[in-house]
Amino acid sequence: MAAKKQDVDTDTDDEAPKSGFDPKAVNIGGESIADRLMPHIKKILSMVVIVAAIVSAVFFMRWRKAVKEENKTAQLVEVMDTARTQIDPTPEAAKPGSPPPDPSFKTPKDRADAVLAAMAKSGADGGPLYKAGALYEAGNYDEAITTYQTCTNTLGLDGVLCREGLGLAQEQKALAEKDNAAKQKGLEAALATFASMQPDETGDRYAYALYHQGRVQQTLGKTAEAKALLEKAKTSAAADPGSQDPRMGMYALPSLIERRLAQM
Repeated sequence: MAAKKQDVDTDTDDEAPKSGFDPKAVNIGGESIADRLMPHIKKILSMVVIVAAIVSAVFFMRWRKAVKEENKTAQLVEVMDTARTQIDPTPEAAKPGSPPPDPSFKTPKDRADAVLAAMAKSGADGGPLYKAGALYEAGNYDEAITTYQTCTNTLGLDGVLCREGLGLAQEQKALAEKDNAAKQKGLEAALATFASMQPDETGDRYAYALYHQGRVQQTLGKTAEAKALLEKAKTSAAADPGSQDPRMGMYALPSLIERRLAQM
């Protein structure tokens, strides 16, 4: 028993701290993480500043772009408001003390001129299709033709409308010619444009393309060709709900075709 006690005491003495032993924790493996990062702290801070600057610049540019887009939208709204103003051929004279008269225009040309002036002032034109339409309505057929030509290759309905507008502008310019040869050439150019307006028989405004061709052929004196095209347009319009808008009344395509055919 004595021997066993002595062994236990000896083991206890071995576990006791020796004189001069410092029990504080040490970092096994050398320097701490902070010590290792300290020489690179300037580089790290520089990278943080650079990244922050880049992120700030990106958000600033996006903000500037958004502001510009908002300004463009506001300018375009101003132009559209002018374009939506009604036309009143007989506006009543304003009486002293009466409220301001309704800002209407006497003719479509007056309104188109105002729209073009608003475009020039604001720098917003709504795109070539819209601008060309205003030029056409103002009677500026040369500029309308030039503007329409910039969008005739556009895909979808916009391209169809651009080609239709181009044909109409070419037709009106031709009809204003005093020289018969120039008039003939202009009408033939319009006819070719209407023929290429919508090559797809199931596409948008195909019936209108036929109708326009029939009109021009009638103007050229080609009655048989005109009648055949108008009959075809009538059949196409009957199958196209989009050309039978009842709100158009007498200006709906079926009514226009019937009146043309009746003239023959």
